[in-house]
Amino acid sequence: MDAVDRAIDADAERAFLFLERLVAEPSVLGAEASAQAVVADELERLGFYVGRLPIPADIEQHDGAGIPLLPYDGRENVVGVLGPDEGRSLLVGGHIDVVPAEETGPWSSDPFVPTRRGGWLIGRGAGDMKAGFAMISLAIDALRRVAPDAIGGPLRFLSVIEEECTGNGALAACLAGQLADAVVLTEPTDLDLLVAGVGILWLQIVLTGKAAHAQSANRAVNPIDSSIPVIGALGRLEREMNDHVDDPALEGDDHPYNVNVGMIRAGDWASSVPAIARLDVRVGHPTAWTASEAQERVRAAIEEATRDDRWLTEHPISIRPTGFRAQGYSLAADHPLAIALADAHEAAHGTRPHAVGAGSTTDARYFLNGYDTPAICYGPIARNIHGTDEAVDLASIVDGARTLARFVSAWYARPEESP
Repeated sequence: MDAVDRAIDADAERAFLFLERLVAEPSVLGAEASAQAVVADELERLGFYVGRLPIPADIEQHDGAGIPLLPYDGRENVVGVLGPDEGRSLLVGGHIDVVPAEETGPWSSDPFVPTRRGGWLIGRGAGDMKAGFAMISLAIDALRRVAPDAIGGPLRFLSVIEEECTGNGALAACLAGQLADAVVLTEPTDLDLLVAGVGILWLQIVLTGKAAHAQSANRAVNPIDSSIPVIGALGRLEREMNDHVDDPALEGDDHPYNVNVGMIRAGDWASSVPAIARLDVRVGHPTAWTASEAQERVRAAIEEATRDDRWLTEHPISIRPTGFRAQGYSLAADHPLAIALADAHEAAHGTRPHAVGAGSTTDARYFLNGYDTPAICYGPIARNIHGTDEAVDLASIVDGARTLARFVSAWYARPEESP
């Protein structure tokens, strides 16, 4: 693999420029097409056969689907296929969508103008997870040039939309048969193995008030005030969940479940009492709970906290799911896929990576839960993902590519082994 490593080093700048092109495309929800075009161009350069995969209009009806936030017209996954038609198969990739940057605080530079500083590349999506695409490109390019026979079976590349809000892009790919013997998603894992994630549910909580001029606010009902005990109830539910963490995959994390009020919207004038307040909430919950059970737990906690409020008794709070309805997932740390990837990392760097769980989710859940396909996440070192000055350590892209090149080569070299 020394020649492969030299090829990776020589091509690193090209991979970084590819990453910069991706970061410069603000692929937030509904605006993914331009970044997907950049991905498609790169796959074609690497020799992949490239196709587009639409999201079915009825995707919401399938098990594990999220609640769509936007129509899917003109919004597609990108898929690529490389290598022989037969033999042991592998799927690599991840998601092209990024979260918004407007409400995260002042950035040191425009979030969609990639900026290098001190060995880091700053920009929204640089870490989560466009750097993972650069890592894949760097590894595959080196293998194809130095060891063209290393990819001895079908290699699929998948770039999906909506990992950050529904997961429907990955689900659509699975429904369309974009599967393999194993899956490696290059999420930002700090070069560790991410093997598990919690359940995630998005909810919108709507409180009705009684609108009025502010001069008579004492005779009105302000739904913003009513939201205060609701937020308190969500905090108590979070504490209760974390008091009883019994998921072995999350061992070592004493607070994996977080209930986050991500948006509060109410009112349109300082001198008016608003009529409605809306709270958009993300609930991280135990793997054993279904989305329906998690929603009922939230409802029960809110009802307990507001049962003495006459107004809310007469004007019940509305709770409806939006976006994620994600089941928790887990791959055993001693699964052959995890061991193979750990072996490749050790061969490249001399140490073994840790197998960890997270208080979040990834698209790996669809392959594991619905298709009995081993899936794992492994990717570069990132900081401030979803926050201000999100960034990726450029050297870790090179390090991750060395691991991935070894893993891919070994994967196809031992087709007699089960995944």
